[in-house]
Amino acid sequence: MATTEGRRTVHIPRTFNSHTPSSAARTVDYVWAVARISLGWVFLWAFLDKAFGWGLATPAARSWINGGSPTTGFLKGTGENALGGFFSSLAGQAWVDWLFMLGLLGIGAALITGAGMRIAAATGSLLLIFMWAAELPLANNPFLDEHLIYAVVLIGLALTSAGNTLGIGAWWSRTAIVQKYPILK
Repeated sequence: MATTEGRRTVHIPRTFNSHTPSSAARTVDYVWAVARISLGWVFLWAFLDKAFGWGLATPAARSWINGGSPTTGFLKGTGENALGGFFSSLAGQAWVDWLFMLGLLGIGAALITGAGMRIAAATGSLLLIFMWAAELPLANNPFLDEHLIYAVVLIGLALTSAGNTLGIGAWWSRTAIVQKYPILK
């Protein structure tokens, strides 16, 4: 843009308005999208391996479809920890197994698709904080581990609308149910 003052032309630099994202902002959107999909795969893989026992963390004989409990291994191992008595008492209970597995599946699916990011961030953070608490005191750090880092990332994903890039978040936000109940965004 240019304007004339007398005989002299003054050039005014163009600025980006809120409707024209800069290339830096677009790059950040893709970084958040990759983080979202990657973290979604962490949750979805945990569900799949525990459900079907694909032999990485869960042997087929202890898979959920073969009668194994997806929570027993982790929660029984917390018995010596600060809150171990509480968490050990939950191990193997059917309602805990179902809640845990539905959480892994739902959080993973929401993150991968980009829909339901607010609920995924809230429930995923809660699940991760419970897992962090079950391990207290931590073996390698007095306070911080990957569970808390993942929880912070989940919150960041929801706050930045990371489901809109490489996901269906923008479309999902325009649906009637989400318009009526914005918590589903």
